[in-house]
Amino acid sequence: MQLAHGTYSASDLAAAIGGRQVAGAPTRRLGRVSIDSRAIAPGDLFFAIVAARDGHDFVPAAMAGGAAGVVVQRADAAPVTGGDTVVVEVPDTLTALQALGREVRRASGARVVAITGSAGKTTTKDAIAAVAGAKFRVVKNRGNLNNHLGLPISLVEMRERPDVAVMELGMNHAGEIRVLVGLAEPDIRVWTNVGDAHIGYFGSREKIADAKAEILEAATASSVLVCNADDPLVMARAAGFAGRTVTFGVSPAADIRAAAVDDRGIGGTAATVTTPAGEFALTIALPGHGHLLNALAATAVGLELGVDTATIARELAALAPADHRGVTLTTPAGATILDDSYNSSPAALMRSLDALGASRPAGRRVAVLGEMLELGDRAGDLHEACGRHAVTAGVQRLITVGGDAARGLGAAAIGAGLPAAAVTHAATSDEAAAVLARELTAGDLVLVKGSRGIRTDLVVARLMAGGK
Repeated sequence: MQLAHGTYSASDLAAAIGGRQVAGAPTRRLGRVSIDSRAIAPGDLFFAIVAARDGHDFVPAAMAGGAAGVVVQRADAAPVTGGDTVVVEVPDTLTALQALGREVRRASGARVVAITGSAGKTTTKDAIAAVAGAKFRVVKNRGNLNNHLGLPISLVEMRERPDVAVMELGMNHAGEIRVLVGLAEPDIRVWTNVGDAHIGYFGSREKIADAKAEILEAATASSVLVCNADDPLVMARAAGFAGRTVTFGVSPAADIRAAAVDDRGIGGTAATVTTPAGEFALTIALPGHGHLLNALAATAVGLELGVDTATIARELAALAPADHRGVTLTTPAGATILDDSYNSSPAALMRSLDALGASRPAGRRVAVLGEMLELGDRAGDLHEACGRHAVTAGVQRLITVGGDAARGLGAAAIGAGLPAAAVTHAATSDEAAAVLARELTAGDLVLVKGSRGIRTDLVVARLMAGGK
């Protein structure tokens, strides 16, 4: 089968996914994969996934949008149009999608880097892709295509025959990383950390660590694990890895180690990095200690791929944050926003607060903090810990957004010494934006962070629009 040559034939598709072609020419060429009929472009292949909504209901729309082929569980879901659209019938479209991703990955010949962790996966992915891209042809997950549906779509992009594929693996339940590792079959595995994200589904950090440890499974002696020497939960589990381990961190025992760290707040971080290939000066524009560790992980992977330290330093220095993940913006009023609104968890929030605290703005340190979701029975005490940490970080004005847990964060900040008049609770991000827009002045530095479901990105949008 020729699955890794830009496009692939309908007959190769059917063979790879164990399907039966019921329409279209066996030689018809297929390319990019989509499960969203609204995003179909001419030549795409549409998989009718049965989930919260039945993808078969959208097959006609996908065909009307120019899909070159559709994969279905019921052939009668594809209307007969008299055209040459390929129709392949399979017992289960999700299993078929995953099989295609795995087979394209195997046919590509590329080295695969897979990343898991409670925080920093996307930044680490981007950093590794930048470092590797200086020497190799690289593909990576688009957006957040990192779960049981998104990863196989990303793997199909390996049909372009890259040298290296960098794949982020997401999860919120036990067993999910195991499935993704089985699809990606990574040569290099990266484990960034263990935090409290999704702890409501697990009950403890230890159980989160056990689920993340599925990244270690199905390894061989030639597999490489890049892992965080500063995280004891990671290191305790990494001891059982079947391949070779490379560690990163500020720990003296780390293989890739940062020393003389200069935390410049929103201005980024500088450090001296010691590696088996030599020492180099690292400067990154990304704020906070978490991003330093992400850069060290990328350094470790770059060295494994044969990228020299000078190139690594150059690429990391040029790295910019992804949208809503630590982006620094200036409002029309002259205030500065640290836009970290993409998502939030307690550990990640504390790191962002530390970056705020290390900064020296002309005005106030302000934090707009949305409720952190999926924390279960731990929500109350974890939000309260973050409220106390906000005071330690020097926050002078605090606006919390969401439900009772967010309200508790504000109450804990007051209990830790922040004046009650400096704390406001808002039920929604729109309400929070309206409050802050009335008082924001030039020189203020505003951290905006919250779980995606709270939509704190709306606060950023309104402030950047001048409060309108």
